[in-house]
Amino acid sequence: MTVVLAGVGADSTNLGALAPLYDDGRFEYVPIPEKTRETTESETLGSWELRADDGTAADLTTRITPQPVHEGTETVAGDELASWPLHHDPNFEALTYGEHRTSGYVSRLRALESGDVVGFYAGLRRPSGDRAHRYLIGYFTVDEVLVVGPDTPPGERQAILAAHPDNAHAKRAQNGDLYLEKPVVIVDGREPGGLFEREPIRLSEYYVRDGNERPQYYLREEIADEWNVRAGGANMMFKPAYRCALSGAAFRELVGTPDA
Repeated sequence: MTVVLAGVGADSTNLGALAPLYDDGRFEYVPIPEKTRETTESETLGSWELRADDGTAADLTTRITPQPVHEGTETVAGDELASWPLHHDPNFEALTYGEHRTSGYVSRLRALESGDVVGFYAGLRRPSGDRAHRYLIGYFTVDEVLVVGPDTPPGERQAILAAHPDNAHAKRAQNGDLYLEKPVVIVDGREPGGLFEREPIRLSEYYVRDGNERPQYYLREEIADEWNVRAGGANMMFKPAYRCALSGAAFRELVGTPDA
């Protein structure tokens, strides 16, 4: 009985902007820009249409650095911006999610079992300029979890990737070789699940904690208590992976279903 909450979506680090949360409760989900053009992903910043406003993801920014956490030196702007591919992860339509982050993500996701839940949270900002926060934007029920890595026999690795053509990590694998040669956890989902239509659930608070000099984002205490958060810590600045000791049924009862 486990729920893992994963931080996803474009933000100020990789897109230079946060997706909007509108006054009527609707919001945008914008995947992060892909770190490389070497992918079979067809969705780009220019093709990703906003759900509740005119325009595309490319309209939210003027330039990106595709590998911001790896001291990337390439800057993409102008006409090239619209053609830059997205890292469509999670894919809520296909209910598939992949992850290679080692800061608690791989270990917590690979421990999920059928019937568990993986939830997704992202930073959203209201157009009026109110402070941004992190919100739960959707989830799906776990069907199966697979792990593929550089040590996986080549034939088996290629078979797993080929069986997940909608997964962003499979799309950017080249000839069966994983990006950066990192182990990847692939979570196959099933319903109930999907992207919320509106009213994402705010997970964060922004305040100065005792002993600190500056405010930071922290997980709301009522969320930590009600969702029985057991791992991930309180600080939300760097999108930790949270593990909640909660059944899928109990989680859905608390947050509702995406089609409601």
